[in-house]
Order: sequence, then structure tokens, then C-alpha cells
Amino acid sequence: MATAAGVRCLYELTTLVSTDKGIAGGFYRGKCGHSVIQKNEFFGEVLSSVACSRNSFCSKSTWRRGSALCATAEQITRELGESEERRGENPFTDVAPADEKVQYNWEEHWYPLYLTQEIPNDAPLALTVFDRYLVVFYDGDGKLNCLEDRCPHRAAKLSEGQLMDGRLECLYHGWQFEGDGTCAKIPQLAPGAIIPKRACARSYAVKESQGVLWVWMADQSTAPYEKVPYFEHYDKPGWVDFSAIHELPYDHSVLLENLMDPAHIPVSHDRTDVTARRENAEAMVFDVKERTDLGFAGFWHNISTPEVVNFTRFQAPCVAYNEFHKALPDGIERHFSITILARPTGQGKCMVIVRFANSRSDGKPFSPLGRIPKWILHQTSNTIFEQDMGFLSSQNEVLIRENRPTKDYYLNLRSQDVWIEEYRKWLDKVGHGMPYYYGHRTLSRAPVSALEEAAPAGLTASIASTYPSKGAFGHKYARDPTSRYFRHIIHCKKCRTALSNFEKAKTASLVMGLLSGGLATVMSKPAYRTAFVILGFLMSGSYYLCVLGIRKMTENYVRPHKNRL
Repeated sequence: MATAAGVRCLYELTTLVSTDKGIAGGFYRGKCGHSVIQKNEFFGEVLSSVACSRNSFCSKSTWRRGSALCATAEQITRELGESEERRGENPFTDVAPADEKVQYNWEEHWYPLYLTQEIPNDAPLALTVFDRYLVVFYDGDGKLNCLEDRCPHRAAKLSEGQLMDGRLECLYHGWQFEGDGTCAKIPQLAPGAIIPKRACARSYAVKESQGVLWVWMADQSTAPYEKVPYFEHYDKPGWVDFSAIHELPYDHSVLLENLMDPAHIPVSHDRTDVTARRENAEAMVFDVKERTDLGFAGFWHNISTPEVVNFTRFQAPCVAYNEFHKALPDGIERHFSITILARPTGQGKCMVIVRFANSRSDGKPFSPLGRIPKWILHQTSNTIFEQDMGFLSSQNEVLIRENRPTKDYYLNLRSQDVWIEEYRKWLDKVGHGMPYYYGHRTLSRAPVSALEEAAPAGLTASIASTYPSKGAFGHKYARDPTSRYFRHIIHCKKCRTALSNFEKAKTASLVMGLLSGGLATVMSKPAYRTAFVILGFLMSGSYYLCVLGIRKMTENYVRPHKNRL
């Protein structure tokens, strides 16, 4: 908050950003360009947002020559000083100062790994949590297991291996491992020799819950299985939900900020669906009801629709949840929820499991969502993430390049950014127990740079060692972590099946079209010739639709004003 000296610099106030008519006031900046305050009668007070850094231009002699607004500034100074004495510097947190540390160890939490329905049955799957490399696979009993993705022999990736007789085999020298990490076979071991304990791979505790596989990153003997996140509403009758996995090229903290920011939806996703329209962007009212060492929760609504109240919760380490209830025209209440499971996969990248769900108060399924093919819904979610990807990736770059806490360059509004500030202040409290973090007032960079972490042996080696487990060199889709194909399709069986069907239908349409054209030229009867010509045109149309479908599933969305090619 601005100091009293900073407020006195406001000798001439000019409007910076206006607010909705329902809320008087807004943001004002002194012509000195240093001080910014927020005058918001809706909250019954005048709050500053950016502290003034006074210089010689903002001297006492300058503000004394100000207009009649000096008197207002002096009054604000006194009121603000009293407010600061009463409440401290942080307007949102009244439980503990923003810089108070609490005990936290990032390893002692459950992290969402993958949707269990998407885990391949015939191959190991490589995943990461922060900079820890993991491999997930089914053993011979159909049980899911998780090991460190490193062979104890010569540090080769076990995820490059194969499943043999219910064991994970390293394809470098054929060492085989059980689900618990025990080395069961070394082909080159001398007759009669005993496999040493050092040949065992480290294993991690995992648990499947409501279709998601979770991993405990600390010692598996300490895993509290009863504390795996559970969402009660998913087990109630009448719920219709769909889930999708996306890899994203920015930090998980940037993603969580974005997904807890309802104010960006009307602008960033304008007309992506019927509810998002930029002309509906407006101020919001937030009410924080809970703050703990493991998260926060509260309610919010748009000022124009106070009857539609949303509930938002953030739960450590990386779960965000939002829900609201709305009355339908027939009097039935609709319950909508979105659950975000954001797993950090390293600096500048993350993986998210998005779960949308709907229900009706009468227990009947919310039919419109259930009737739409999942691969179509997934393309909509792809578009939404791509609409945000450019500026979220650039925001991630600023975090690392500036190497400053977010308060130094975020201008958070109480009518918009409450959850963002709550989240960054939570990081202030627990970030010391993470590999790296960027909080509201504090930060800690990773011990190595993002480039060194991603490509310690160079870019070429990095690409070769991180190729998708279901991909291969020479694949017709170039390896590109920003492309829709590699961000989502390779992680989704339904989308891979739909893409494969489009490709098969395209080939069939081409063959049938050429065959029809050839037969039309040799037929002597006009009726047959006409029929084959019509069939040829239909096959041409089918081919074109298949091409559009393939493009939809493999090419990124580009905003119309930037699509100049």
C-alpha cells in the first residue's frame, strides 16, 4: 500500500481506469506518475495499490502548489495511516503477515499424475513432477506402479523400455524390474551370483482415485493414502463429466493463476462459447472465507448477477476447484463444476487434468454434455488453452527474467484479482519448501536455469530423450511442445481414435473419388455415368471434410486478427 508521503504526491488526480457504474470511483494516478490509489466506494474505503517512489519532482514545494484536491489527498493520508495501523500492509490477509513462513515440504503431498483410462496397457509412460523423472506402468497383475525413471545400471531411462512378462525391462541391457522396484533379472549376471540391492529402482507410492492416478513424492512408507484428494460430487448419481489432459509451455503457478481468474474469460475467450462475451466484462465481488497453510477458499459473483454465486477453493499443492448453481427455465437447478489438477513438470512447463461436470437437482443426467462426442469437447478446451498460451508463456518469461516478486509489477484489483493475490501470498508462506517459487513479496529461483534443467546435454539430446512414449522418430507430426497434437492428442485415446478415423476416411474418400471418376469416363450409359460423377463429387466433399477434421485436431487456434497467411 502507498505510504502517507506517497498519497501526498497526488496533487492532481487523473482517471487511469474507470469502473462499472454500479461502483463509484476507480484508479487514479498523480501526474508525477508514481502513486496509484483505488477509490472504491463499493468496499467503503479508499485503497492504494502501488507505492509511490518519490523523487525531486515530487517535492513538498510541488504538492503545496496543487489544486484544491490537495485537501482530499491530506484526508486520504490520515485515513490511510489509521487503516494501515489497524490492518497492517496486507488488505487481503488477516490471519498472518504475507512473509510469515510455515512448515512445508513439497514432497509430502499427493500430485495428480494422469487419467488412469489414458495410461497405456502395453508400454511404460514417462512423467515428471518438478524435476523428478518417473515412469508408470501396469505389472502382470494389472496393478499400476511408479518407479524412478532411471535404470540403476547405467542411468538409462526405464520409460524407453518395454513390458515383458509383467515386468519393466530396460532395453539397454535387459535388466527387468518388478512393480516395487525389485530387480528380478540381469541377463549378464554370472551363474550363481546374487542380484545386489543396489540394482533395485526407487519406487513411489501411488493411488487411483475417481479416475486419476496420484503419486506421493516422499518415502512411500510415509504415504497417507486417506489424504488423497477426493471430490464427493463426482460419485453422486446424475453427474455427467468429461476430463482431458493438456501439456502446457508455462509454469504451473501461471496456469493456476489463469484458471482462478474469472475476469479474463469474457475477453480472452470472447465467443468461444455462448457465455463468454467481451461486452460482459465487469467488476466482481469476492469474499474470502477460509485461509489455511494449505490453501484458501471463498465466494465470488459478478456485480450484475449477485444471484449466481461461485465457490472457489485452492488446495495445496496444485488443485483448484470452482462450482456454481443456476436455476434452469423449468425450475430445475443446474450444478456446474470445474476441477483443475495442475502438476508441475519442470521450469516453464506443466501438465493439467481438467475435469468439467454438470448435474441437475432432480438427479437426471445433464443430457446436452453427454451427447456431444468427447473429442469435439476436447478441441474446444484445446482452443481455450491456445487462446491463453501466448500471453501466459510471455508472463512466465517475465517472472524469470525480472527475478522479482509479483507485487513489484502486478497491479491487482480487489474487484478482479483476489484469488491471484491470495495464491501468490500463499506461496510466500510455503515457497521455501518448494524447488522454486515466485510469491507476492518473496521468491526463490531454481538452483539451475530452465535451459540447463531442460537440456543439460544440449537441445538435440533433450529432444531425443524426451520424445513421447507413444511417438517415434520420423513421425509425420514434428515434435513441437506447443502444438495441439503433442499437447493433447497423444494423451487422449478418444482423440487419437478420432484422428485415426479421419485419416482412414480421407484415404478411402480419395480412392473412391478416383475410382468413381475413372468409371464415369468408361461408362456408356448416361445414368451410370451420372451416378459415378455424383459419387465422385460426394467423395471429394468427404475428402475435404476429413482434411478439415485433421487440421482441427493437429493445428493450433490462431486469433483472426493475427491470422494473415
